[in-house]
Amino acid sequence: MKKAKLLWVDLEMTGLDPMKDRILEVAAIATGWDLEPMAEMTAVVKVSQCLMRERMIGEFWEKNSESRAGLMAQNTEGKSQQVVEGELLDFMDRWFGETIILAGNSIHQDRKFIDQEWPEVAKRLHYRMLDVSAWKVYLEGALKQKFTKREAHRALDDIRGSIAELRNYASQIDPKRRKKEV
Repeated sequence: MKKAKLLWVDLEMTGLDPMKDRILEVAAIATGWDLEPMAEMTAVVKVSQCLMRERMIGEFWEKNSESRAGLMAQNTEGKSQQVVEGELLDFMDRWFGETIILAGNSIHQDRKFIDQEWPEVAKRLHYRMLDVSAWKVYLEGALKQKFTKREAHRALDDIRGSIAELRNYASQIDPKRRKKEV
């Protein structure tokens, strides 16, 4: 079986502080360098309703109230951190070889949560990451080309948008690259 090269991950969290907030949802897509999806997984992590009500407040959550409501509603059927970490490790074992490069938008923030909550996953990840937001900063600044993607604030939709965004940026460098939707 062909092994994947990039582990695209998006996390939805109660907030952005890895010491106070918790992962609510994870999605992962395995791709090669061609950015073609080989497999995907999603999981919901059970978090106390009290913590969710306490942390999911403020301007961001007011603007994204539909996402907030969806995350809170699905959370009742979530699994423990340990179970979800095990599922993600199984996904990595099935689709990847030894080197697993984490990819996504602003992936450094997700990596902080992975390091904090899923230490076994963190141990398997390469120290290098493919951060689409770095491409965004450069190409918007250098070429004045802006890519607009829908911000669903749901993990799987956000990853698909990030892959489409990287395809767009790659086409700026190599026009022969086809632009495809994931």
